Amino acid sequence: MTLALEPSEPSVLRPLLRLAVPIVLANLLQTGYQITDAFWVGRLGAAAVAAVSVSFPVTFLMIALGGGLAVAGATLTAQYAGARDQAMVDHVAAQTMIMVVGTSMVLGSVGVALAPLILKAIGVAPEVYAEALGFLRVSFVGLIFVFAFAMSQALMRGVGRAVAPLAIVAGTVVLNFALDPLLIFGWSPVPAFGVMGAALATLGTQGLATLAAIVLLWRGTYGIRVTPAGLKPDLAYIRRAFRLGFPASIELSARAVGLIVLSFLVTSFGTVTLAAYGIGANVLQVVTIPALGLSTAAAALVGQSIGAGQVERAARTTRLAGALGFMVLTLVGIAAAAAAPAIVGFFVSGDPAVVAEGGRFIRIMAPAWGFIALQLTIVSTFRAAGTMVAAMVLALVSQWVLQFPLAYVLSRPQVLGTAGLWWSFPVTNVLTALAAVGLYLRGDWTTMRLTGTVPAGTAQVIVEAITEDGLPRV
Repeated sequence: MTLALEPSEPSVLRPLLRLAVPIVLANLLQTGYQITDAFWVGRLGAAAVAAVSVSFPVTFLMIALGGGLAVAGATLTAQYAGARDQAMVDHVAAQTMIMVVGTSMVLGSVGVALAPLILKAIGVAPEVYAEALGFLRVSFVGLIFVFAFAMSQALMRGVGRAVAPLAIVAGTVVLNFALDPLLIFGWSPVPAFGVMGAALATLGTQGLATLAAIVLLWRGTYGIRVTPAGLKPDLAYIRRAFRLGFPASIELSARAVGLIVLSFLVTSFGTVTLAAYGIGANVLQVVTIPALGLSTAAAALVGQSIGAGQVERAARTTRLAGALGFMVLTLVGIAAAAAAPAIVGFFVSGDPAVVAEGGRFIRIMAPAWGFIALQLTIVSTFRAAGTMVAAMVLALVSQWVLQFPLAYVLSRPQVLGTAGLWWSFPVTNVLTALAAVGLYLRGDWTTMRLTGTVPAGTAQVIVEAITEDGLPRV
């Protein structure tokens, strides 16, 4: 196996791009939530930006704890779609909905209750605490919508349907753009909620997005149909999904806890550094969208190919997506490093200290962004194949063996100081990508299949369906 592009890849390139493009557009639009929030909250000052920055990793942890169930559902959906088992595709979707909604309600309730203790444990500065608490609590209330919509997107993408989520996201982002300034600054009878207004705007629009997605699943418009009978708990499937999803939850949680611990370390350097970190993290989230789109599309096609018994096609999809993502993000990283001060200035105007520190953060981490794309693609392949433990190990090594220890050591005053925090990012990304490539080349993921024996002739039917119109049909 090699990660090089091959002349024979066109039959993989077409379905990959036709699935990836709407996913990238949807993710870009969805990031509009964060960009809009960051833009308007930035008008409130560095303390407000810091409040959002410190809240994000905590919310991400709660999402990660239940995220393994959605990963398990998407993986099984893709493989059953590849095996052309429509009944199991519908069943997996319904059961995933039950588990994800139930889990989000529990986690959201726990988050609301523990929010003050969480912020105090992180050591949030007094001038940031009140705003962060309001933002965090509203975000926890909205977890049910975040979970449900993300689950719906993953299921539809798993069967090759990416246009519907794009349309839903487009509508809600436009609405969020209008609601943000209204709820943050207030107008006429609407009071000014400050930082919490950004969370309230997101809560409302995510709720509408969830409602639209569930209606589509209920009607069976896009390759999946959820029925009342399918919502009856299937304990055998739920146990299976928990076993499959548990390593994925550990993986996602390890990344989330790593971000919280890193936020704790960054907080010790003061509000300016925390605000710079928050802006840099938002920029990183935006620029990795092309790689996330490619890796998500690759995961769907890899899962379907494995379900259809086409392991070599799955391998070619991974190689192509990894190479494309690496090249695109490397070029984007070089451009971002050159324009770093201007990028930070867009988010925080009139604060030279934050602009300078945020610019330094971007200049240091940006050139290694291509390695993020490479590891995202390989991790997506592991998940799509059901090799969740490999993805979990990579996350644990990345966050706890590399990222935080490096940030702690390099940020000591006698070493690099604040710059050490920023240097931990490129070093971690390069080393993690190399480790991911090593695990991929071992080939253990090629032996996994979660749907049992593939019926005779199914593999060829699936390959022909993918090649014919660029998207797999269920």
